[in-house]
Amino acid sequence: MQRSRLLYTAVFSLALSYMTLADTALAADQEKRADNQKETARAVSGKVTKTNAPKKHMAESEHVEVRGHKASTIASAATKTNTPLVETAQSVSVITREDMDVRGVLTLNQAVRYSAGITADTRGGEGTRYDLFTLRGFTVPTFLDGLKIQDSPTGFAVAQTDTFRLDRVELLKGPASSLYGQSSPGGLTALSSKLPTDQRFYGGVNTTGGMFDLYRVDADVGGYATDNGLVRYRVYGTVNGQHTQLSKTGSRRFSISPSFTFGGDGPTTLTLLGNYQYDPENGSYGGLPLIGSLKRASYGYLPRNFYDGDVPSEKFNRRQGAITYIFNHRFNDDWSFTTRGRYDDIRTIYRSVYNNGYYDSDDGTSGQMLSRSAYGTQEHTYNLAFDSQFKGHVNTGPLRHTMMFGFDYMQQKAKDSEAYADAPDLDVLHPDYHMVIPDLTPSSKYLTDSHQIGAYGQDEVRWKRFIVTGSIRNDWYRSHQIEYLSASDTRQNSSQITWRASGLYHFDFGLAPYISYSTSFQPQSGIVSNDSGSSFHQASPSIGKQLEGGLKYQIPGTSLLLSAAGFHIEQSNVLVSVANTGYNIQSGLVHSDGFEFEAHAEPFHNLMLTAAVGFQKVKDDSTGKPLIQSSKGNATLFAFYTLPSGRLKGFGFGGGMRYSAKVYGGEATYGSVWLPQYALFDGSISYDLSNLSSSLHGWKASASVRNLFDKHYVANCFAYGSDGQYCYYGERRNAQASIGFSW
Repeated sequence: MQRSRLLYTAVFSLALSYMTLADTALAADQEKRADNQKETARAVSGKVTKTNAPKKHMAESEHVEVRGHKASTIASAATKTNTPLVETAQSVSVITREDMDVRGVLTLNQAVRYSAGITADTRGGEGTRYDLFTLRGFTVPTFLDGLKIQDSPTGFAVAQTDTFRLDRVELLKGPASSLYGQSSPGGLTALSSKLPTDQRFYGGVNTTGGMFDLYRVDADVGGYATDNGLVRYRVYGTVNGQHTQLSKTGSRRFSISPSFTFGGDGPTTLTLLGNYQYDPENGSYGGLPLIGSLKRASYGYLPRNFYDGDVPSEKFNRRQGAITYIFNHRFNDDWSFTTRGRYDDIRTIYRSVYNNGYYDSDDGTSGQMLSRSAYGTQEHTYNLAFDSQFKGHVNTGPLRHTMMFGFDYMQQKAKDSEAYADAPDLDVLHPDYHMVIPDLTPSSKYLTDSHQIGAYGQDEVRWKRFIVTGSIRNDWYRSHQIEYLSASDTRQNSSQITWRASGLYHFDFGLAPYISYSTSFQPQSGIVSNDSGSSFHQASPSIGKQLEGGLKYQIPGTSLLLSAAGFHIEQSNVLVSVANTGYNIQSGLVHSDGFEFEAHAEPFHNLMLTAAVGFQKVKDDSTGKPLIQSSKGNATLFAFYTLPSGRLKGFGFGGGMRYSAKVYGGEATYGSVWLPQYALFDGSISYDLSNLSSSLHGWKASASVRNLFDKHYVANCFAYGSDGQYCYYGERRNAQASIGFSW
C-alpha cells in the first residue's frame, strides 16, 4: 500500500506538470529561436563551450548550461539560484566536467580531492562502493539534481552515482539547512546530471583500460528528437569493472541513464530523467588491524593487497533504479516556477567476513591470528523526494530583490534484516580464504518509515554593490521503526527552524568581502536522560551553527577566481555516553575552526590551474579529542597545459600534488592514533588526434596516473580502544589510458 501511494504521488505530480506543458507547447513553438545556439561540451572529450547570456531581468530557469572550466565561477547550490560565486557569501568549491575529464576521475572521492577542507578516502583506496569523505571535519550528505540521496537505516542500501553521468560537482561548505532541511554542519555535496542540450546531434564513445585489469566503455549520445528541437534527448550508459587493490576482490557495474526534455527553449519545459544501475560486485569493505598496518607488528607490516575476508562469503550486490522530473515554467521576465521530484528503489545484499583484531597476544593488539566474525544484511528502500519553488524579482525603491519561496517533502520506506555469526580465525602469514563459514540467521528485522516536510523562503537584496541574503526554513520530521523479532516499536517526532543571514560588498575591481551566519540540524535517534538519570526522553536534533567571513576576488570578464575564508562551527546537543550508567545525555559540543583558500584560473591561454589550502582544528568537548576521520588540513595544486601550435599542437600535459596533514584515527589500547602526513602526486596527458590527420577529427587519446610514485601510506583509521582498531591503506599507484571519439 505504501509503495503504491509513493508511485501514485509521483505519477500525479508528473501528470500535472505535463498538462501545464501541453497548454504552452504551441506558444513555445512560435517563439523566436535564439540567434546563437548553445554549444555543448562533447560528452567524452570535455571541450569548453559557450552559452547564451540571459536577459538582464529574465526569471531564472533551473535548466542552465554551464560547461567547461569557466563554469567553476558559477554556483547554484548555495542559494538555489544561479548566483556568481564571487557574489555568494559562503564557501563553495566547483568541480566541472572538464576538471574531471582532465584528471581521469572515476569516483566522487577522486573528484573532490583537490578541494580545500576535504579529508578524502576515509575508507582508504578500497572502499569505493560509497562516497566517503569529510568536509570541515564532518561527514556530509549528497544531493543529486537538487534532491537528497537518502541514507538507509543500515547504511548499506545507499545509491551511488557514476561520475561519468555527472556534469558538475559543487561542495557547499558550512550549514545549509535553511534551504535543504536536515544536513551536516560541514555542508553538503551537490551533483548535477548531464541533461539534453540545444544541439541537433552530438555524442561520444570512450573506452578505458588500466591497472588492476580496469576496463570501461562509456557512451553518451543526444540531440533533437523532433526537427524543431522542442523535444530533445540524451542517453548515457557505461559498462565497467576491475580487480581492486586487495587480492580476491573486484567490482563491476552496468548503468544506463536516458533523459528527455520537452519544450525546447520555451517558457515551459519538462525534463524526464531515468537511471538503472546494477553493481553485481563492488570490492571489499573490510579493514586491517592497526598493528600490522599503521604500527609495525612482530612479523612486520601487512602487504597492501591483504584481504581479511573469505572469498565464497564475500558478496555485495546493489540494484538501483530512479525516475526524476524537472519542470520549469517562466510566467514572465520576473517570475518562474520550478518543481522537481524523484522516486528511487534500491536493493542491496551484503555478506562479509571481517576481522576483530588479534587474539593470540596478551593485549589483543599484536599476534598472528585474527579473530573474525561474519555479517550479512538484505535491505530494500523506497525513496521519494520533491522540491518546488517560486522565484521572482521585485524592486522596492532602490532595492532589488531576488525572492524564492519553496516547499519540499521526503519519504523513505525501508525493510532490512541483519545477521551475525562467529567465523574461523585467519592466519595473517598463511591465509586461507576458503573456510567453512556458519550459516547466518537473522538477528533483527526492521521496517522503517520516515517523513520530512520543509517550507522555506529566501530574499537576496541588492543595493548598489551591497548584497544581503536572508533565508529561513521550518522542518517537520517523523519516523516510525518496527523491529519484528523483538516486537519493539520506536517513534520519533521533531521540528526545527533554521536560518541564514549574510552580507557582501562587490567592488567594481572584483574584490568581494563577506560575512555570513548559518545554522543546521540533524535528527538523532534514541532515548536520553537528564544529567542525574532521573528522567528519560526522546533525543532532540543536534544543532549546527557557523560564522564565516572571507574575501573573494574575480577580475571582471575573466575566469580567475580567488577565495579565502575563515570559519567557526559549533555542533551542540550531541549525544554523550555517561560512564558506568548505560545511558546517554545531550551535552556534547563539537567545534571546528579553520581557514581555507582556493584559486581557479587560466593565467594564459590553454593553461588550467587550481590550488587549494585548508587548515582546521576539530575538537569534541566531551573527549577533548578531535573527531575521528578529521585531518588538520590539506593543500593541493593541479595544472594542465595544452600546446596551441607547433608539431605537438593539441598535446596536453599536467599534474598535481595532494598533501594531507595528520589525521586523527581515534583511541587505541596504546593511546591516541594519529596518521602521519603524506604527499601524493598525479599526472595526466591527452592528445587531440585530429592534429595528426583530418581523418581523425573527433578522436582523442588520454592517460592519467594517481599516486605516481606509488607511496605506501595509511589513509584512515577507526580506533575505539578494545572495541575495535581498523585501518585502511590508501590507493596504490593506479594508471589508466583512454581513447574516445566524439561528434
